[in-house]
Amino acid sequence: MEKIRVGIVVAEFNFDITEMMMERAVDHAKFLGVEVSKIFRVPGTFDMPLAIKKLLKMDSIDGVVTLGAVIRGETDHHRVIMDNAARKITDLSLEYEKPVALGISGSGESRLQAEARIDMAKDAMESCVKMIREINSL
Repeated sequence: MEKIRVGIVVAEFNFDITEMMMERAVDHAKFLGVEVSKIFRVPGTFDMPLAIKKLLKMDSIDGVVTLGAVIRGETDHHRVIMDNAARKITDLSLEYEKPVALGISGSGESRLQAEARIDMAKDAMESCVKMIREINSL
C-alpha cells in the first residue's frame, strides 16, 4: 500500500491551544503510519483557505488537516470567522477532490472548552486518513 501523505494547516492564534493540537495530530499520524509532509502555520483560522489551497495543489499531499480554536469574544466575530472558514474549507476539498478535515474547535466556545477539545486534533487526523483510504480504494 502506498504511503499516505498529509499536510497540516495550523492557526497561530490561541497558540497555547493550537500547538498542543498540532502535537496530538502529528503523534496520531505516526500511530496511523501516515507521513506529515508539511506543516503550514497561518496567523489565524480565517487565513487557512489560501494555505489549504497551496497544499491541495501539491501532488505530494493526499489530504489536509486543519487545526484551530475559535474562542468566543465580546462580539459575534467568532461566528463570522468560523462560518466563512468552514464554508471555504469544504469548497476547496470538493474543488481539489482531496479530503480536508475540520479540526477547528468553536465557534462560541470558551477558552476552557477549547482546552478540553485539544484531543479533537486526533479525530481530525483520523477522519482525513479514513477519507484518503476510502477514496484510494475506489
